[in-house]
Amino acid sequence: MIVQSYPARIATILRELGIPDDYGVARGLVLQREEMDLEAARVLSDGRTLRLSRYILPRWNDMVNASVGDGVTLLLISGFRSVEHQRSIIEGKLAKGISLGEILKVNAAPGFSEHHTGRAVDIGTPGCPALSEAFETTQAFAWLTQHAGKFGFRMSYPRGHSSGFIYEPWHWMA
Repeated sequence: MIVQSYPARIATILRELGIPDDYGVARGLVLQREEMDLEAARVLSDGRTLRLSRYILPRWNDMVNASVGDGVTLLLISGFRSVEHQRSIIEGKLAKGISLGEILKVNAAPGFSEHHTGRAVDIGTPGCPALSEAFETTQAFAWLTQHAGKFGFRMSYPRGHSSGFIYEPWHWMA
């Protein structure tokens, strides 16, 4: 059995999905390696476990605890995602008839998602629809804007960024 290098594996997946070979370069994105050293960060009501890099989890927990002290609730909506999970998200949307161009405005191609690193978090707060631009109007977003940097987190896709993704006030990276 021949084992492909990570870049070759990603190139194969991109070809199979119909994503151009120059996707990363054209959008100014770097290949994101999958983190293997992960720890449970949150168990969802359906039994799924959200995981983060074991190096980032303490920072996430410290940030959540600090926000609670200020009367703000931060909820982990998404953490680590494998390349295969990212692929299945895109395949599912393609099966629903969504165009690849529209999908790639919202989801990174497999191999290019910050979620592969276990250092990216999608954050929600009670009373706000998950993964919506409305998050920017919440106390949680205001708190993150002021304090997240102290914990090593930054918003990855602010308004006007050049990566080709929509504005994502909920997506933060450590």
